Parts: sequence; structure tokens; C-alpha cells
Amino acid sequence: MANEEDDPILQEVEVHFLGSLHEVCFLFQYPIRPASMTYDDVTHLSAKIKPKQQKVELEMAIDTLNPNYCRSKGEQIALNVDGTCTDETSTYSSKLMDKQTFCSSQAASNVSRYAAAVYKKGELHLTPLHGILQLRPSFTYLDKADAKHREREAATEGGDSSQDEAEDDVKQITVRFSRPETEQARQRRVQSYEFLQKRQAEEQWVHLHYYGLKDSRSEHERQYLFSQAHGLAENTELIKSPSEYLMMLMPPSVEEENDKPVAPSNVLSMAQLRTLPLADQIKILMKNVKVMPFANLMSLLGSGTDSTAVLRCIQQVAMLVQGNWVVKSDVLYPKDTSSPHSGVPAEVLCRGRDFVMWKFTQDRWVVRKEVAAVTKLCPEDVKDFLEHMSVARINKGWEFMLPYDEDFVKKHPDIVQRQHMLWMGIQAKLEKVYSLLKEHLTPKKQEAQSAHPLLVSGEQRVNMAKAKVKQNYGQLEKEFQKQKAEMKSSDTSAKMDVSDVRIKEEPVSDEEPMEASACEAMNNGLVNGLHPEEDSTDSLNCHLPGGCMDRVAQELKAFVSSTFRKQFVLTLSELKRLFNLHLASLPPGHTLFSGISDKMLQDMVLDTGCKQILVPFPPQTAASPDELKVYALWEAGDTYDQHRQVLLELFSKNYRVRRNVIQNQLSQECGEDLNKQEVDRVLKDCCVSYGGMWYLKGTVQS
Repeated sequence: MANEEDDPILQEVEVHFLGSLHEVCFLFQYPIRPASMTYDDVTHLSAKIKPKQQKVELEMAIDTLNPNYCRSKGEQIALNVDGTCTDETSTYSSKLMDKQTFCSSQAASNVSRYAAAVYKKGELHLTPLHGILQLRPSFTYLDKADAKHREREAATEGGDSSQDEAEDDVKQITVRFSRPETEQARQRRVQSYEFLQKRQAEEQWVHLHYYGLKDSRSEHERQYLFSQAHGLAENTELIKSPSEYLMMLMPPSVEEENDKPVAPSNVLSMAQLRTLPLADQIKILMKNVKVMPFANLMSLLGSGTDSTAVLRCIQQVAMLVQGNWVVKSDVLYPKDTSSPHSGVPAEVLCRGRDFVMWKFTQDRWVVRKEVAAVTKLCPEDVKDFLEHMSVARINKGWEFMLPYDEDFVKKHPDIVQRQHMLWMGIQAKLEKVYSLLKEHLTPKKQEAQSAHPLLVSGEQRVNMAKAKVKQNYGQLEKEFQKQKAEMKSSDTSAKMDVSDVRIKEEPVSDEEPMEASACEAMNNGLVNGLHPEEDSTDSLNCHLPGGCMDRVAQELKAFVSSTFRKQFVLTLSELKRLFNLHLASLPPGHTLFSGISDKMLQDMVLDTGCKQILVPFPPQTAASPDELKVYALWEAGDTYDQHRQVLLELFSKNYRVRRNVIQNQLSQECGEDLNKQEVDRVLKDCCVSYGGMWYLKGTVQS
């Protein structure tokens, strides 16, 4: 009471609450402009609105005579947007940027507390606002300028494109049959961001007429901001009790979901996120991130969060893979949903994704073809699974995207053990569903548990190698003695059969161990099955039984022949790569592991009917010597031998050739009746297209 007496009322103001303009009263907030160019100086050319979205677009004229206006810049912008020609479609008909478009956005989601007030003659007149819109410059003219630039570039490149004919590739087409849409699926589609954006785009613009500040129509409408019932005693709006009147002045803060701005369903600010329960926070984070270390999760949840509670919640929505948490499949694919690619139900998708997650618990690498072969899912679904938790590596496969989290594994062994038991149960289910063989699963599991390449030091590797050598020494010694006995018992005639192989003639002592044994010769100097710089006979300079070298030559010849009948043209580098892949697919102890040199491989290529094509590479080429050696199958025994020979002769004179030159040469050498299919067949066998030119396979240098 004392405070009220010290603060007396100085004046009472009559308040009039108006509602006649409530549905059409908006507050526009314009951007700040230079003092010399106020909005009084700007003429509104046009205006339009989308009423349902409360979206407004205004077009205003710019005062080009103002000293602050840069005329050269305005001319440059107009030139970039419209080009040199002017027509009805031009944005700037005066060849000068003389207007600016402003687009609106909602400044507040709830405007029930805001009103437009006018104070006149001791009375305060309040009109509730229907919306508050912020006007910002629209730069759509820049998009138009970019489109013009692309059109000009396409026009300039049109001359060359007429001479370049793209190779017709046969593409696989997947046919899918749409299923009847369920009520839940329809509701999700209607609430999706794409549907809302489409519905907003479909709403038609309503064009408006702008009236200036001093226009008579503006003066008339402005009178509605004042109360017209000065002498009336009745005022139904204010016949309220004090509590009701106070409630009208200060309504309770109620969050209305319908008033929130439209945004994608997966967009949530950190401030909004931290208002949710801990379990919901973790679920939303994992659903969006999909793979996360525990330390990163704790940093996102904020300081003061109990790690024990987080561990309890994270196990409900994620599984432990290589010390990191990966969101569960049933969280990403809820019940009664289906694949957007193939329409496969969520149960099948969860099973396939669990298989991918389980594979990553066994190894850091997963092969996409293996997953597709086991799960029988379409390539798009398999790719989605792998992209959730791994990164593609060229010629290697898919690698788990995060390193092994050793810190978490050491700090929480109980969690690791519990997760291991869960994975054992999942593995048992996968074995039944996919009919997986245990002998295929056990080695990978042991390999994954025994070694983490990122965590083993160099000293540990050396110790492991020494232990393995000691363990296998006895077995290697027995094999060596057996091999030595076979050498002694071999007949001299068997040696004469291998006339092109030189065998070391060194005395073999029974007392002294032989240093250059067959097993040692297989390992020393062998790089991926190839001896890089040894003579072809020296590369086989180990004590092998008679007739073994014939088998090596036969196996090598079979590989070279089959490879060139598939590829027709190969560089030495590519041939060595394919040979190493072939070696990797062979069982241990195969005859080709005796060691094949580069020279022996090249000699075998020439012996199988291939020829070296001396391609005139440009002097500034950065290719390696192996990439500069190009070999081609000269005679395959089919009807296209002559065509390929003409093509190869053409590339012995030119590094790259246009298609029309190739077609003319083939027509001259092989006849005028050569059709497009025959030319395409020959080009597909030997060449690749890049930038409108044709190159021999493996010789393209970008």
C-alpha cells in the first residue's frame, strides 16, 4: 500500500479495442536503407500475396537519379540478367537495374500479443495484428543471370557437341509396382516437408493494388484505426470482470504446434532439444547422426548430464559397433513402414541392416556385393545401409566411418560384454534366416577379435611375426626335407624337359641348412606375386621338382589368354593388377606363387598372340612406365579381327582420335557397308570415350 501511495496516478487514458481490421492488419518491417533513400522516395510498382501462407512480395522502383546510386553497377547487373536483347520477358526493360523485389517471412509465430496503437486526443486506439512480416531483398534475378550464363556456355559448346557422339550404354531399368497406401502412410506423407512445400507452391498469388500514403483511399482506410463509438456507453469488449480483463491483457503462454513455422521434420534446435526428456534427446540425436562415439554424445547433451543415465538410455536405441554407438534398425524403420526404393516391409529392412551392422562387428571392411547376395535386397537399400555407418573406398569396399573407440571399451567392460551377448543372439537369428555357414563366420570373428590394425604397434607386429615363424618352423622344415628328397630322386631327363629354365647348380650339404629354399624363394623379393626387376629365368631360380615349370607356364598362359579375350586392350600396369587379384583368389601353395617377373609376364603376353601398341603419348605425360606399355590381342578368331587391327593401327599414330575419323578409316579399310552397331562393338572392345575423344583403354590421362 505504501508503494501505491508513493506512485500516484497522473492520468487516466481511455482505451478503445478495435476489431474491424483484425483479419487484414499486418505490420511490415522493411530493411534499413541509406538516409538519402527513404521509403518515401520509393515507388511501389506492384504487390501480391498468398493469403493462407501470409506471404507477400513487393516490387519497388529504385531512384536511379540519386547520387548514391551506382549507374555502372546497375547497367552491369541488367546486362547479366537480360543480355543484350530486350523484349517483353526482360526483367529490366530500361537496361538498368531500376527496381528491387522484396519477399516476406514471418517474424513471429504468435502475434496475439501485438497490436497497432494510435494515440489521439487522450484516447488510445488498439487494433490487433494479424501478422508481422519482415521484408527482405529477393535475389532471384541472380538465378536468372546464372541461367543465361549456362545457356551461353551451352551455345558455345554446341559446335563441338555435334561431332561428339556418346556411347550408347545399356542401362538396367527397375520396374516397381506401387502398393495401396495405408492410412498411416498417407498421414506421414501429408505431414512431410516435401508435401507441405508442394502445397505452398500450388497456392496462387493474389495481385494487390498499392495506395500511397497520401492517397484518398489510404486516408479512408486509416479511419478504421479509430473507434467510431465515442458517445456510446456500451462496449461489449470491455464488459469483463477484472480477472477476465487481466487474462485478456496477459494470456497464458501456450505453445501451439500449428503456429510454428514450417520446417523439415528432422530439424530441431539445441534449445528445443534440451527441453525434451533425456531418452527422447538421445533417440533424436542418434536417429539423425546414426553413428556416434559416446564422448561426442555426452558433449551434445550438455554439462551436468549423468553418464549412467545416458548409458541406460543409449542401449534402448543403439548398438555398440567397434566401440561406437550405431542407431538400431527398428528406430530408423518403424513397424508398418516400407522401403522408399523397393517397397520392402520394415521387418526385412531391419534384418538386412542388422546383417550389415553385425558384419562391421567382425571387420572394418564390408563388400557391398556380398551384402546384396546374402540379404537379397535391391542395391539402393543396401547402399542406404552402408552409407549410414561406413565410407566407400575405391577398389577396397566400405570401411566403417569411425575409428575403434578403445577408451570406451576399457572404461565400460560391462557394457561391452552385454552388447557382445546381444550380438551373439542377433548372429544366431541371422544364421537361421540367411542360412549362414558357421565355418564362414568363425574365421572372420576371430580375425576381428584378435587384431585391430589401428591399435597394434610396430613392436607388437614384430613379436607376433616371430612367434608365428617359430610355430610354423617345424612344418616348413619337413616340407623342405621332402622337397630336397624329390630333387635328388628326380631324373636328369626331367631336367632336360625344361630347356628354357635355368636352375641353380649349387652344392647342397646335408649338415648345413639351405638358405635359398623353395619357401624362402617364394617370399624374398616377391611383391604381390611379381618380381619387379629380375630376369624371367632368375625369378624362377628356386629348386623346384621337374615338370613344375611347365605347369607354371601353362597356368600363366591360361590366365593371360582368358584375360585378353575379355579385355582386348590392357596396359602393363592394369595387367599386373588383374594378375595380383587372380593370385589372391588362388589357394595357398598354388604353382603361380613360385614368383612371376615382369619380363616373364610380358613374354607370355607376346606368346599368346598379343602385340605391343606403341601409342604416341604426349611429352608432358605423368604416366608411369608400366602405364605407357600397351598390349592388345591382335587375333581373337572372330569376325571383328580386321576392324580391331585397323583401329589399333590408328592409335599407333595418334594418342586420341575422334569418332568420325575412326568410322571413316574403318569404312575405307573394311568396306562402305559398315553399320553403327559394328563400330560401337569395336570401340567398346578396345576404347573408352572421354571429353568427346576416344582413347585406348587405360591410356586416358585427366
